[in-house]
This record gives sequence, structure tokens and C-alpha cells, in this order.
Amino acid sequence: MQKIRITRRMYLIPAGCLAFILFFTVFGEQGLLRIYEMRQEKQRIDDRVAQLKEENDSLRTEIDALHNDRYQLERIARKDLGLVMPNEVIYQFPAKGK
Repeated sequence: MQKIRITRRMYLIPAGCLAFILFFTVFGEQGLLRIYEMRQEKQRIDDRVAQLKEENDSLRTEIDALHNDRYQLERIARKDLGLVMPNEVIYQFPAKGK
């Protein structure tokens, strides 16, 4: 009887230690779940960086066109500011449905 209890205790202590170590390996501050969350966050940040790089490239292209392409600048002046060249006549038509 005594020998059986000692044998069980010999297994319970290492099993408890192993369970303790596994718990912190998975759920600890630097455990597997935290690593998984950090990888997902890194992927989101990398995606956002790529998106911002594309936006920056688009804006650089637009800035370059505004500096070097007179027609681009004229198009924006006409469209956004409503400017016209001297001696031009503007025709405005009422919107459909009114």
C-alpha cells in the first residue's frame, strides 16, 4: 500500500510541473497565443504600409504631372476652380429632371 502511494506521487509531481510549464508556454505573456496575435498584427501593419506606399506613389505621380504637364494643371483649374481662358464662352445647361 505504501509503495503504491509513493509511485503515484512520483508521477504527480512531474505531471504537475509539466502542466504548469505547458500552461505558460501556451497562455503566458510570450506564449504561443501571444506570438500568433503578434504575427497577425504584423501582417495588418505590413498590409497598411503597402497600401500607404501605393498611395504615396500615386500622389508623387500627380505632383509630378502638376509640375511638368501644363494640360493637367489646366484641366484641374477648369474642373475644380471653374476658370476659363480669355474669350471663351461657357454654356451651362440645367440638370435633367428639374
